[in-house]
Amino acid sequence: MSPSLIDSHCHPAAAARAGTFAAYRAQAEAAGVAGLVAIGTDLDDWTLYRDLAAANPGYVRHTVGLHPNHVGEGFEDALMALGSYFADTTPPAALGEIGLDYFRLPADPAEADAAKARQHEAFRRQLALAHELDCPVVIHSRSAFHDCVRLIDASRVDWRKVVFHCFTESVECARELARRGGRASFTGVLTYPKSTVTRASLAFLGPDHLMLETDAPYLAPQSHRGRDNHPAYLPETLATAAEVLRMDPAALAALTTANARAFFGWD
Repeated sequence: MSPSLIDSHCHPAAAARAGTFAAYRAQAEAAGVAGLVAIGTDLDDWTLYRDLAAANPGYVRHTVGLHPNHVGEGFEDALMALGSYFADTTPPAALGEIGLDYFRLPADPAEADAAKARQHEAFRRQLALAHELDCPVVIHSRSAFHDCVRLIDASRVDWRKVVFHCFTESVECARELARRGGRASFTGVLTYPKSTVTRASLAFLGPDHLMLETDAPYLAPQSHRGRDNHPAYLPETLATAAEVLRMDPAALAALTTANARAFFGWD
């Protein structure tokens, strides 16, 4: 029997919109995935995931947040709507994914500076809301770790309620995260042969606050690399994590599941 797992970060929008989520869920459950967190990125999926969670109680939790790559002109309108979702009868489990992404900035320096300024403002405002709500926060950080840390520090958000998703940073960055009490979540990147830095960071951080995710449909693990990812592929990442940490996979699955449930307030 497969270990029971929680996919702490995925994007099942395609299945939800196509009306095929029942089959999507069945495939995940057959692989031992006992629940998933559908991560919001913009206005166009916040309601979709809220309704998905309402239709799948006990199996789907959801979040709302404005992803940094979706922070364009007029982003303030989306942020104005964000807080109302936390008053829903099916409220979000966290605010996210939010953060900074410097990987796809415009080539023009002036445009890049303007994009970064918008990202910083959107991140600050969402962190302020997270502090007001005292809710968990899911962080997207790409080529921007230290700026993310600086802004979270300034926000007064409780670091114990912060997870950096798809953690691929160095051991030095992992040390900064651990020193503050933050968490890291690891994807199928962990399974790639050249991901020695990611595996070293996992070994440094250890299992106590570890969560596992797919980030599906992105970042499929090695045996499915180049294809759409799926929560059903999470056991492959678990197997690599267990090897790195020298743990029994079933024991690690139980621990990461407990960690995810505690972080997201999932009874």
